[in-house]
Amino acid sequence: MRIALAQNNYHIGNFEFNTQKIIQSIRESRAQGADLVVFAELSVCGYPSADLLEYDEYIERCYTAVNEIAGHCQGIAAIVGGPDRNTNPTGKNLFNAAFFLEDGKVKQIYHKGLLPDYNIFDEYRYFEPAKEFNIIEYKGKRIALTICEDIWNLTHKPMYPDNPMDTLIKQQPDFMVNIGASPFAWERTNERRTMFSQNSKKYKLPLFYVNQVGAQTELVFDGGSMVINAKGEILRELENFKEDLQVFNLETLGNMQGEKPASEPDTANKTANIFQALVLGVKDYFGKMGFKKAILGLSGGIDSAVTMVIATHALGAKNVLGVLMPGPFSS
Repeated sequence: MRIALAQNNYHIGNFEFNTQKIIQSIRESRAQGADLVVFAELSVCGYPSADLLEYDEYIERCYTAVNEIAGHCQGIAAIVGGPDRNTNPTGKNLFNAAFFLEDGKVKQIYHKGLLPDYNIFDEYRYFEPAKEFNIIEYKGKRIALTICEDIWNLTHKPMYPDNPMDTLIKQQPDFMVNIGASPFAWERTNERRTMFSQNSKKYKLPLFYVNQVGAQTELVFDGGSMVINAKGEILRELENFKEDLQVFNLETLGNMQGEKPASEPDTANKTANIFQALVLGVKDYFGKMGFKKAILGLSGGIDSAVTMVIATHALGAKNVLGVLMPGPFSS
């Protein structure tokens, strides 16, 4: 089985944009011979949609997008993220879901079980945690599908009483797929590698992980989607801070060489990665808000100089006007 990882930059609430981006990735993946293409968490609407999830029209547009995307899944299957209504009269109104699309239809829906409610995450405000977990069968393979936090509970002091993978592993899956929306933080990059490696080692399965990329207001998502073998070795990482699409052959993963140990810190690129995150944050904030130009007041000091460098990399020098601010303390 050939599996494509589609690492895209989504726009919250821009359903036409997100849907067409996903459809284009499906076409590209099919052209490269992929059997399955995987997209990020809540990809049809963008993450985090926050209180937009409380509007019925917003959820209806999510379903419309999923069904339109499903219509393009001919000769290829896709996993896309989106909200799914909770039909049970008790609990929250929605699940954070992954839709498995095949033959033009929604064939199966997986609901996220572990909902983060710390730091910048506020998922328990909107979603009901799933209680049941089942594998997906496709082309003779059994897929253990999870969503982001579902595989982040392997710590010395777990936050949650259960692990969805402990249920899924009993159903004898052939590989794991995790779709996420994991924002950039310097320490988070290595935490992510280590956590996913631990999952592959514990369950003795290869793992295909897809993260989104791009900025949503104050959050920056760095991508870094990856493939890890059953030994916990990172075989490939997709581009950081850029859209990327790569196809992998499940049957030949054993022939691939690992790129780096999962626990190896990338300290050499710390400053460069932070700079790229800031540039992407400014670029997407302006682009998604419809802004093109910026005016910056310059003091002659290091702070405004660095701000100018970030702005010109994000917007282009011709779109940034620097104004020297006179005063008794300016150089």
